[in-house]
Amino acid sequence: MRLRVTLIIVGICLLELLLVLGGGYRLMNSRTVQIAGRLVDRVDTAEKVVALTFDDGPTGEADADAMLQTLADRDVRATFYLNGNGIERFPGVAARLVDAGHELGNHTWSHPRMILLPPSEIARQVSATDRLIRQAGYEGEITFRPPYGKKLLTLPLYLAATQRTTVTWDVAADSEDSASSAEDLAAATVANTRPGSIILLHPWYGRSATQQAIGMIIDDLHRQGYRFVTVSELIDG
Repeated sequence: MRLRVTLIIVGICLLELLLVLGGGYRLMNSRTVQIAGRLVDRVDTAEKVVALTFDDGPTGEADADAMLQTLADRDVRATFYLNGNGIERFPGVAARLVDAGHELGNHTWSHPRMILLPPSEIARQVSATDRLIRQAGYEGEITFRPPYGKKLLTLPLYLAATQRTTVTWDVAADSEDSASSAEDLAAATVANTRPGSIILLHPWYGRSATQQAIGMIIDDLHRQGYRFVTVSELIDG
């Protein structure tokens, strides 16, 4: 029995490798398509409503203070896609996000590229992070965002089997090593936002330009008549 399971796992990994080598690159990086399960990159609506999402972390209290104050001042709830190892280091920060009314999503335990990994490691990366999200006090649905947006075969099959929604994005003006100014990040984000957009930002790890851009983005979109909801609220309509 163990040999059979091992052979199945090896076969799945080999198939995933063949997909990568055989032209699966576009599928692996697609923000709008995956081979199994539900994927949402934006919601088709005419209503001026968007979801603001933040990836990675949590890191320290200073980063949390900067984001939470900005959001609280504008009465905006966001969705934070967190890493399990970050929650383990800063459980109090994760709990603060929940206490402030924000949504928590799963961004894996250690932020690996979720391709060419055995099913057992994929399950561990997701389930261990789920456990800490629940310990932080979050009770809502936990959606999943793959690191770097990468998924191919094994991850979507696991997410489909566990009835998990994959959430990507359609607006991302910053990157993890962005050197743009806050003004440039905000302008690029606002210019690309449309009704139903899911906006991605990376404000942890002391990225002050992105942190400063959050308020600018909210203010500009508010002036255009937009309102902000969590990812789950956006999906549920």
